[in-house]
Amino acid sequence: METKYGGYMGKVLEVDLTTQAVSEYPWTDKDRELFIGGKTMADKILYDSFTGQEKPFSEENILVISTGPLTGTGAPSSGRYNIATLSPQTGIIGTSNCGGSFGYYLKKAGIDALVIKGKCAEHTWIEIDNGEFIFHNADEDGIWGLKVTEAQDKIRGILHEKWGFKRAFGQMVIGPAGENLVLYSAVISDERAAGRTGMGAVMGWKNLKGIAATGNHEFRIINPEKNTKWNQKWFKYLRNHPLTGNQLPRMGTAALVSQMQMRGILSTKNYTYGQYDEFDNVNGETLAEEYNIVNKGCLTCPIKCARTVNVEGREVKGPELETLGLLGGGILNNNMENILKWNNELDELGMDTISCASTIAYAMEANEEGLWDNGLKFGDTEGISQLFEDIAYRRGIGNEIADGSRKCAQKYGGLEFAIQSKGLELAAYEPRRAVGQGLGYAVSNRGGCHLNGGYLVILEGLGLYTDSQTPHAKADFTMLFQDLMEMISASGQCLFTSYAFFPGFLITKPNGVVTRIANAAIPFIGGVLRLINKCPTAVAMHLPVFHHTKAFIYAVGMKMNFGKYIRCGERGYTLERALDCRFGISSKDDTLPKRLTDVPQDPNDPKTKVPLDRMKVTYYKARGWDQNGVPTQKTLKKLKIIA
Repeated sequence: METKYGGYMGKVLEVDLTTQAVSEYPWTDKDRELFIGGKTMADKILYDSFTGQEKPFSEENILVISTGPLTGTGAPSSGRYNIATLSPQTGIIGTSNCGGSFGYYLKKAGIDALVIKGKCAEHTWIEIDNGEFIFHNADEDGIWGLKVTEAQDKIRGILHEKWGFKRAFGQMVIGPAGENLVLYSAVISDERAAGRTGMGAVMGWKNLKGIAATGNHEFRIINPEKNTKWNQKWFKYLRNHPLTGNQLPRMGTAALVSQMQMRGILSTKNYTYGQYDEFDNVNGETLAEEYNIVNKGCLTCPIKCARTVNVEGREVKGPELETLGLLGGGILNNNMENILKWNNELDELGMDTISCASTIAYAMEANEEGLWDNGLKFGDTEGISQLFEDIAYRRGIGNEIADGSRKCAQKYGGLEFAIQSKGLELAAYEPRRAVGQGLGYAVSNRGGCHLNGGYLVILEGLGLYTDSQTPHAKADFTMLFQDLMEMISASGQCLFTSYAFFPGFLITKPNGVVTRIANAAIPFIGGVLRLINKCPTAVAMHLPVFHHTKAFIYAVGMKMNFGKYIRCGERGYTLERALDCRFGISSKDDTLPKRLTDVPQDPNDPKTKVPLDRMKVTYYKARGWDQNGVPTQKTLKKLKIIA
């Protein structure tokens, strides 16, 4: 449906894989104002479609691929797209956000989002050319069964031969893990992964190997001159900020390994400890100095956080923090070259490195405890590459590891050290010395996600240095950060643009008077944050450290200020929670393994565990959810989710 707003192409299409029919999905400007795009848009479509009785591997499950309004407007780091569906890994709504080129070229094809239902009768890949859909047989074209790079190269060759020249396009594909329904299989665009919650498995069940999109549609900008000037200012701000202009470009997310070690929040031996004695062999400094060839970034990205490394004579994407942490100290591996190789192997097979590594760590501990005789041992890295293949093709013990740590623990025991929440394995941040991050893991809508959880660890040692053990104000900060990042995802931007939210001097001058005052004050401003969270529209202003709001005015033509931005994020977050509740989610599921809530990381300091129950009560009140963690009718009406 046509739109008065810039940034949008004005078309959402429903694709029935069973019949190969393509039709327009109704999406109005009122929908755009309330649900923006990207992740929130997808959740609204699923909210209107799901009853709570659907199963992940069924024709009733819908896959929504959506872009944001800032994609294609020149805004920094705005080449993102989102995939959402009912997750086979968690049994609730799964979402995954991805860089690469696909989102940009889907919009160049004239499309904001795809609503995919049904199941292909045969293995299929789809070509989209300016809104025209061509369904190709993936077996006849020799694409089904290929690993990720081979599959993308094959599709590229087929299209270039068809067109007769090298025309630009974007694509997203699954690897063998998705084809074989590994529950944490990923979707890959170029070298970037929509890694979490098993989006690749849903595509695999639907017999959909990949989608390629191209077109020559122009992006409409409401105020081109002001938009260009604003983006230039924004780019400059990000390049001058110590996190987005120095730390991330210099070492990527790998820079955090040493900081996490120092703060005692680096997952070690399946979260038994928070520090790894040999961390300096697998940290960002070692990666940058000895292995990094060049930095890369996604479309319109000034940060360029991606590393390029050499693996067996090929230049490939290097590992990020999660992979270094979980395939390093997480399994007691001190060999960086192993991690470089494994990271590439997991990408090529199309698997989430976080869930795969953490499930292997669980299996090692289950073997050590005599619960599961699987032959895996901490520190023994021989055969790990073969294990990845066995997981992707569901052979031997790989067939069970392919289902994730929760299902393995339900079978063999050891739930207390299956480090997951709602079936999704946690990231590498050990939360017993960052308790706000622990709350975020537990209440995150998609399971144990550090980003959907609010990434409070940035206050607790990776940006600022507030008291990481106190529960005070952590629930209110968690809500605020979740809502901000929810809206950033809805707009089509990378969450790293939020890193610059904190004024640079707070990072570069950790011992400065103002920084010390800020760190000391944070635990005592929960009440102020509560007022902002309850009535964000009162903050009807633009913040100089937060450029996102004016981008909506200049590019999209939509009224926006910081308060409305927060409210849109809150609407999206609560919408997704209400949808999860249809599938049975409540407070009983907002949990962490007992290792993190009952066992102090430091036996001599009983405070070094996550006081989860106390923080959950405050969090539910802040969000306007009832004591069972279910959004109240009053809250749903306030947020205009229901009439």
